Amino acid sequence: MAFKSVKFLLVAALGFSSLLYSGKTIAQENHKEATPSEANHGEEKKEGFDAQEVIFGHVLNAHEFHFLDLPSGPVTIPLPVILYSPERGFTSFMSSKFEHGQAVYEGYKLVDGDVKAVDVSGNIDEAVTIYDLSLTRNVVQMILALIVLVWIMLTIAKKYKGGQGVTSAPKGMQNMIEPVFTFIRDEVAKPNLGHKYEKYFPYLLTVFFFILINNILGLVPGTANVTGNIAFTVVLGVISFIVITVSGNKHYWGHIVNPPVPFGIKFIMVPVEILGIFTKPIALIVRLFANMLAGHIIIICLISLIFIFGNISTGIGWGFSPISIGFATFIYLIEVLVAFIQAFIFTNLTAVFIGQAIEETHHADDHHHEVAGGEKVTTAHYDDAIIL
Repeated sequence: MAFKSVKFLLVAALGFSSLLYSGKTIAQENHKEATPSEANHGEEKKEGFDAQEVIFGHVLNAHEFHFLDLPSGPVTIPLPVILYSPERGFTSFMSSKFEHGQAVYEGYKLVDGDVKAVDVSGNIDEAVTIYDLSLTRNVVQMILALIVLVWIMLTIAKKYKGGQGVTSAPKGMQNMIEPVFTFIRDEVAKPNLGHKYEKYFPYLLTVFFFILINNILGLVPGTANVTGNIAFTVVLGVISFIVITVSGNKHYWGHIVNPPVPFGIKFIMVPVEILGIFTKPIALIVRLFANMLAGHIIIICLISLIFIFGNISTGIGWGFSPISIGFATFIYLIEVLVAFIQAFIFTNLTAVFIGQAIEETHHADDHHHEVAGGEKVTTAHYDDAIIL
């Protein structure tokens, strides 16, 4: 009951944050007059609630952690901006200098989340090349997730080294983590990797916990949706691709370049098998990215419906609020489950693909059995193969 209450409060906080953010946005857009520069460029200020801006502002990367907007101003945590330009050299400062995209600092400006070089007139200077090395919220959150992962593992390892959980029953965090270790070992590593599971078990555990921690941190309002970023999942997929490719034995590569099919079919199967080398990591990349991004977008869309209907009528907006928050809470609880499921699926499929790469050659071994009457019967035994 307490767990569900915490999740409800998190969703309520997200809805309240969106309410404050949207209220301020609507007020500014309804009452703020266009600046001279906007008039000169013929830009029209959008009126009403901009759902697209709110949705992508929550799921995309940024140079700050944005929690909510108050009448006094946004509540954010600015992050370091580190830039290199061959024309201007290295520059570093805090993202607060941009004043949320309203100010120019040291010849740079924040435009739609990207840092752009500007000239003395404030116009974007396309002649200046920028390499953005900033610690964005995705990068900072990955570092935090790594710190949490290392802290958990070192804490548990220290307890095991001291004998707790070995000569006595596990306690505290060990009780929570040890069943996960056992599950990954017995249900993921051993069935797919056989007697070689110990070689890959540390990697599988690292992948599982790193994805899981990032998934859970991403559910806290105001934080980054790291696993919903395609760059993050691409890196994980490439690492798995390298592990799978390097682990491949002669049987694995022989099956790809010379599949056991009739000669005429080889011309079709060889390109398909080669393509399969790359579709495996792509499946890992897209599955994790799409599932984690979709859940966040659905929650923000449900909250945004309050303000979309509120633009039509204030009464309709308030009347729809309980329905929207109720559905958002339900999806949020589903997302907690999805956080664990997607970490498991990525880890399990990685183990399956590695198992295919290290699978030994299957031989047909003849066995002679003598039956009643002295007659000998020959039987053939084939090992089971892992088939994609």
